[in-house]
Amino acid sequence: MKSQAMNSSWKGSIILDTYTLREFLGPFIFCVLGFTVILLSGLLFELVDYILVKNVPASTVGKMLFYKIPELMVMTLPIAALFSTLLALGRLHQDSELKVMRSSGIPYRRIMIPIILAGFLISCLTYVTNERVVPWANHEFEKIFREILFKDGLPLVEENVFFNGGDDRFFYIHKVDKGTNKLEKIMIYELQRQGFPRLITAKTGTYVKNNWFLTDGIVQELDEEGFVSYQTRFESMQIITPDDAELYFGNQRSTDEMNRRELKEHIERFRQSGLRVVSFLVDYHLKLAMPMASFIFVLFGAPLSIYSKGGRSFGIAVSLVVTVIFYVGNSVGRSLGVNEVLPPLAAAWLTNAMFAIIGCLLLMRIDRLK
Repeated sequence: MKSQAMNSSWKGSIILDTYTLREFLGPFIFCVLGFTVILLSGLLFELVDYILVKNVPASTVGKMLFYKIPELMVMTLPIAALFSTLLALGRLHQDSELKVMRSSGIPYRRIMIPIILAGFLISCLTYVTNERVVPWANHEFEKIFREILFKDGLPLVEENVFFNGGDDRFFYIHKVDKGTNKLEKIMIYELQRQGFPRLITAKTGTYVKNNWFLTDGIVQELDEEGFVSYQTRFESMQIITPDDAELYFGNQRSTDEMNRRELKEHIERFRQSGLRVVSFLVDYHLKLAMPMASFIFVLFGAPLSIYSKGGRSFGIAVSLVVTVIFYVGNSVGRSLGVNEVLPPLAAAWLTNAMFAIIGCLLLMRIDRLK
């Protein structure tokens, strides 16, 4: 008899979890597709100018839109997760189905488990996509964009990006004056056969075709443990790079075009040169914090839906308000991190932590409701 009761209870749990997940997945898929189409439409509106004014082929603009889909979908996943959680559990609450489940002896927290687990899986999927697909797709998008700029005769070298300059050299420029081609805070690391790269830093410089003219700089060589073994100053230095335009607009990479591993490698190399890496550290931590937003939004939205009395209107209103707070909060947090008001890790996780704490507090109190 005990075995039959356990069997019956287990089957009942599976049916309950499947039913709750079905309520969640339908709106979730609809929201992801809907929000992605809306964002793509906004991007298309911006890119139409290239077709009409700069005579860029429609097929090229189509490629640019295609390469932006992964990033836009990743942006929509947290919003869709929150909206679907509020809609699914809000509907069950409004129709008194949650009360029926609760009267059967099932705690609210147990009812929410499948949706919270779904939020965690969405965050895992977002992280993998953000690491393996989004940087590649963003890089392909930027390559096309830089090619268009190159045809207009604009400078190829951009600020705050990394690029391969050939001959095992990697470049970073903090600031570029596109009117005069003057450069500020330049770093070049030259890969060696063994050990750490040789580091060249310069306060200023200019760039003409394949010639770099650096002024007021330092050359550093590192030993096997990463300590400076040789250092010398120079007033001026000329570096010649391969004369291949594709090399520059095809290999520049911003932090959006790198995954966490690639960004961490650049951060470690830059630390050795004495350059400030705070902004890159904030972006490095954001690459984990942003994907986790889906899980945290579900954790926040699941207990909140029980307090609602407005059905769908409540879900829509809360989703809009939370989305605005989340993205504004992330922008503020990043600014605080870059300006060293907060440590990079705290700045990246500031908004997530706020919603996670509120969600946990609501979840702890949920079963006290009658």
